[in-house]
Amino acid sequence: MAAYGRPTLRDLFDDSPTPHIAHPPRTHHREFYVATDGSFRAAGGGLGVVIETRDGERVARLSIPDDPPDNNVAEYRALHLGLDVLAARTPPGTRVGVLVDHDALAANANRTVLAARRSDWRTHPVSVPADSRHHWRGIRARLREFGACRVARIQSGENPAHPLANAPDQYGHVNDETNRCVRPIPAVDRREEVPPPSRADRPASD
Repeated sequence: MAAYGRPTLRDLFDDSPTPHIAHPPRTHHREFYVATDGSFRAAGGGLGVVIETRDGERVARLSIPDDPPDNNVAEYRALHLGLDVLAARTPPGTRVGVLVDHDALAANANRTVLAARRSDWRTHPVSVPADSRHHWRGIRARLREFGACRVARIQSGENPAHPLANAPDQYGHVNDETNRCVRPIPAVDRREEVPPPSRADRPASD
């Protein structure tokens, strides 16, 4: 089940735009989904992460106190954390869908994925906050390790990681949840399914 009674990450990903990728996401080819969010406040911010399989089974949740210099840096830190945790829980070549509520971060990540997959694809320059450059290096490395990856842009109010990032003092207990390495139910290719024989193909005595 999705956290807080919200739609599963797969549903959110399917209904959200993926900057710099014109065609709609093929969610049935994703095995895991991760939503991340970072918050900045004068009294201290936080990082939130939610990971699910395509079936909606929760793999992990994190709500970590943090002290970023601004909100932009917090978003990069959160994505870096989420991708690190996802990579540790999934086999090589995993196809993943990522959800963030930060326009520039989603665009930068998708540009990086496209540029890595196609040597002839000319990407726009990527602009990353100076204080996020080390986290961006880690994000790029993780994105290239997955078998396929797309980043969708969602609204903050829809992001299941949002409350975890904004109130780590209230949600810190999620960090004590048992580590899980859940494998999604194998996907079924509907084109290969054989329909049951119609009554027209059966003998009259059937």
